[in-house]
Amino acid sequence: MEGIAYDLIVTIVNKGRAEKVMEAAKKAGAEGGTVLHGRGSGVHEKAKLFGIVIEPEKEIVLTLIPSDISQVVLENILKEADLNKPNKGIAFVLSLDKVAGINHDYLRK
Repeated sequence: MEGIAYDLIVTIVNKGRAEKVMEAAKKAGAEGGTVLHGRGSGVHEKAKLFGIVIEPEKEIVLTLIPSDISQVVLENILKEADLNKPNKGIAFVLSLDKVAGINHDYLRK
């Protein structure tokens, strides 16, 4: 949509923690998000069970929001999901050039 700048907050957390991220984002003004499932491959991520390497399951939360509220939403996700603590997850913001298919009323203001 023309005239509105958008950001995408990408949050990667351990399995079972995506709901906490979604609640934090909504509380700060986001309308919702999309949860994808993945697995970690970081240096400190691998655990062993009976000598077999297990890669931990992850949840990736994609939150599309107007750029003017992205800092507030990000800060609330960091706070509510404890992302400032070790091994809790990571979040980053991507600025988007183009977005199509948005039908949310609050994004049209």
